[in-house]
Amino acid sequence: MMKARTEYYDDPNAPEPNSMVVAASAVVTDEQGRILLQRRRDNDLWALPGGGMDLTDSLPGTAVREVKEETGLDVEITGLVGTYTDPKHIIEYTDGEVRRQFNVCFTARTVGGRLTISNESTELRFVHAGELEDLPIHHTQRLRLRHFLEHRESPYLG
Repeated sequence: MMKARTEYYDDPNAPEPNSMVVAASAVVTDEQGRILLQRRRDNDLWALPGGGMDLTDSLPGTAVREVKEETGLDVEITGLVGTYTDPKHIIEYTDGEVRRQFNVCFTARTVGGRLTISNESTELRFVHAGELEDLPIHHTQRLRLRHFLEHRESPYLG
């Protein structure tokens, strides 16, 4: 049974965090510049692939591993979108964990593998930038996507 997830942003009713998780996510693009998104099983929202870092991992390695686990694709890291450490973002799970997340978002390109849905998602697809507005995406994910699409000269630090 997948534990359900509720995300809070700048919400006075958000529960008090009891853990800090270092995580990595990746904006994976295809030859047409479309962005790989997964529809998360735990909250039904579209999101970038990503997840928590293991003690044996590097942050770029975490992004590569999570993309493989969640989408079936092998990727290589090509750059950095930014760091996302906003204390207003709280994630609550049904098992009692309430986390603050320190997320580093990378850019990546596919080098192999085959698109395969994992138990963490219900749908995977590459989307054009113009389609993003119509998808249910959490504010914190939208921020990463916006920063990626701005082709910033330097990574976002936040």
